[in-house]
Amino acid sequence: MSQNNPPRSASELAAAETTAASGPDQTRLALVRAGLALFGRNGFEATTTREISAAAKANIGSIAYHFGGKEGLHAACAAHIVETIKGIAGPVIAGMPDAEKMPPDAAAAFLSGVVERMADFVVSRPEAGEIVSFILRELNRPTAALNTIYFGVFEPLHKQLCAIWAAATGDEADSERTKIQVFTLIGQVVYFRIGREAVLRRMGWKTIGHGEAGAVTAVARDNLAAIIAARREAKP
Repeated sequence: MSQNNPPRSASELAAAETTAASGPDQTRLALVRAGLALFGRNGFEATTTREISAAAKANIGSIAYHFGGKEGLHAACAAHIVETIKGIAGPVIAGMPDAEKMPPDAAAAFLSGVVERMADFVVSRPEAGEIVSFILRELNRPTAALNTIYFGVFEPLHKQLCAIWAAATGDEADSERTKIQVFTLIGQVVYFRIGREAVLRRMGWKTIGHGEAGAVTAVARDNLAAIIAARREAKP
């Protein structure tokens, strides 16, 4: 079990994620990280530029300089989420052959790999908490940022996973059942982020690192294999 305590506050997160950058790029990234944390926690209206700049340890004028204002920073946070998720899923999806031509077992193995990659990021990576919080805030109270995230990654990635699910099971890619099934596939992993405190208490874990994420991944992959097997058996 991992004994590392990940940074949790906006300022700690900003510092941890900007060490590789320098100068203006470092400031810009620090502001985005702080924005993700504070917008996700408090919402757009309740978050002030002063709070963001303080969390990022930046001059308050840097928000206007880099983003044109709070609205521009909020949009930049959404764009950052899109690029982050593409960075995680992109290499996997990019190497995928045409889903319609994938053998069923290859498609099942591909989905298993997606679950593993997603769990490692969502469950154990500290920055995933702020990303998930930001997205949940947008889902509850949508702004233009939700369109950026939805059309940038949600819809295209979900469609691709539905096509792979169809190849693995023989189900119709665009059916209601397949769409729901892919949502549940994602949801079982995301729960360990949004329900993190309950999971820590019930499991007796001090934190959720790569070891704990591996345990979650193993169960999620078993669930996936069982569901795929059941769908195949249900076919005439």
